Amino acid sequence: MARALIVGCGCRDRELSRELAEQGWQVRGTSRGQKGLEAIEAAGIEAARADPDRAGTIFELCRDVAVIVWLLGSATGEREAVSAIHDARLQSLLEKLVESPIRGFAYEAVGSVEERTLADGARIAERAGERWQIPVALLTEDRGEEGWAHRTARAVAVLLAR
Repeated sequence: MARALIVGCGCRDRELSRELAEQGWQVRGTSRGQKGLEAIEAAGIEAARADPDRAGTIFELCRDVAVIVWLLGSATGEREAVSAIHDARLQSLLEKLVESPIRGFAYEAVGSVEERTLADGARIAERAGERWQIPVALLTEDRGEEGWAHRTARAVAVLLAR
């Protein structure tokens, strides 16, 4: 089966990783820090250090990935930095994906990040999908909802069917 790269693989996101793995996916999860990497590995997921503030660190992980799942709707940090990962950094990564084997991109358009920032990020993802013919899924369901991981894994799988 295909490999998914989960950018921002925190606790709830590891639920999604397990769901994808149960469906036959290979999953790679990212974290900026050592503690996050250790937690990802402890969950039985391939861990990779990457920083969404530096698109190149994510792009380096894409050579054997079919789908990127951008789960940063509840990213924390300075307002400008969080805004950038849903704007300029996201745009930079999506432009690079044209030169990669990526066949789908799932963008988390809900979370604790400002609603306008998430809406802007969703528009960037949709426009990139239209321009470069990359199937895009907007994830609009809160991670706290029962069955979130299962439904999100299904949405990721559908990207490859387009």
